[in-house]
Amino acid sequence: MGTESASVFSELACELGEGPAYDPGSGKLFWFDIVGKKLLEKKFPDGPTTLHDLPFMASAIAAIDAERQLLVAEDGLYVRDARSGALTLHTALEADMPANRSNDARVHPSGSFWIGTMPKDEGAPAGAIYWFFKGEVRRLFDKITVPNSICFSADGQTAFFTGKCPNIIHRVDCDPTNGFPVGAPQVFVDSKDADGWVDGSVVDADSVLWNARWGGARVDAWSPDGKLIRSVPVPAKQSSCPAFVGPDASRIAVTSARKGMDASARAADPEGGKTFLLDIAVRGRFEPNVLI
Repeated sequence: MGTESASVFSELACELGEGPAYDPGSGKLFWFDIVGKKLLEKKFPDGPTTLHDLPFMASAIAAIDAERQLLVAEDGLYVRDARSGALTLHTALEADMPANRSNDARVHPSGSFWIGTMPKDEGAPAGAIYWFFKGEVRRLFDKITVPNSICFSADGQTAFFTGKCPNIIHRVDCDPTNGFPVGAPQVFVDSKDADGWVDGSVVDADSVLWNARWGGARVDAWSPDGKLIRSVPVPAKQSSCPAFVGPDASRIAVTSARKGMDASARAADPEGGKTFLLDIAVRGRFEPNVLI
């Protein structure tokens, strides 16, 4: 494992690394450079990192089946042929809002998909969080600035997200059969007094929420009752999103970014934009296929 708290999984540095998703069928991790319009993939634990050029900004990917993936892009959801990379528009989403793009997204245990959108300039709260299930789209929450931390409990009864209030992770009860929220969101974690910003999250089999801390160079672990129980350093200041990886989902990969950094900031953060593996073991779990 080594003595560091995290080791480099991929040396390719992204401007805005985000949206990691592990496919246990192929043993590959997929992730994005959103502003670079790239999809990256690498077989776990070793192998080259493959870059795929995209015609748009995209931020999340989920398996449909062994041959197809669903890719979340700035103007909609696209079916991607896993072998050829061919993209076919499946469902338009905010296609009439070119100032917005997609951001954080994750598959609920039922196979539904929560998808966040945001203004490209991170200005006015013009984004939203949507629910997608078997071709149907509904808007769940609006007036979102930067949606993040979308993730779910293993039993599908709880969803987590942020974006309505800076540095507050909300939780909301869900119908476990379809991932649709029931009731009003409640505060799960209020971290306004900590350095950095809440970014992407995943929930493990023990109901611990692992959150990448943008600007904080770490991944924080939050107990089921919202208490900070552990922080694992990451050798990049702008750590962005975690994902469970490996044949038994026992490791955590985390993306990072160099976005917004000037030359001096980049020099001070030489590992920025790379993708890492935390040097710890966890009881992770795989995400289900998305139902389109």
